[in-house]
Amino acid sequence: MNADSLPLPTHELFVHIRIIVGMILGISVARLVSGATRFIQHPGREKIYPVHFAWAICVFLFIIHFWWFEFALSLIQVWTFPLYFLLIAYSIVFVMLAAMLFPDHLNEYTGFQDYFDRRRTAFYTLLLVLFAIDVIDTLIKGQKYYHHYGIAYPIRQFLLITGAAGGLAARSARYDAAYAAFTLAAQVVWVAVLFNVPD
Repeated sequence: MNADSLPLPTHELFVHIRIIVGMILGISVARLVSGATRFIQHPGREKIYPVHFAWAICVFLFIIHFWWFEFALSLIQVWTFPLYFLLIAYSIVFVMLAAMLFPDHLNEYTGFQDYFDRRRTAFYTLLLVLFAIDVIDTLIKGQKYYHHYGIAYPIRQFLLITGAAGGLAARSARYDAAYAAFTLAAQVVWVAVLFNVPD
């Protein structure tokens, strides 16, 4: 028996993988929600930094978008361990981003702005990894699935990847704010279009 490709029905494998991916993504959502409620629990101690909070919303939208569209994996006829590993790795990046946005404590920082400024390299690196894996994830669902997005998807990914790379190079609060605002707006529009959200 080939250990790389299990002789199980495709549907059963998909359900099995979807459960573990859902568990990992659930940790990410819980981290974001728990972190955001800190601003309600301790309004005098925890001050909102708009750039940081915009990224928290972005990552939340990325997660629910990814979680929903992973249903397209049911189209895959042959599951392999590398493919399974890719999905787990993709999900883990979301956990890492959520943990980066809301650390266990901020004792060594003066607030979320100071924290974000000092941890921006790690954050933008994780974004680059996330956006790159997203392209691979979309491609493995098949050429038909990839092309049904038209030219919008490659343009979107190019802009997101370029922006994250720019964040690594530019040490500018204005750049951080502009890129966060662009990404949030792009993701809201993307979700609204794909999910046919009414006006």
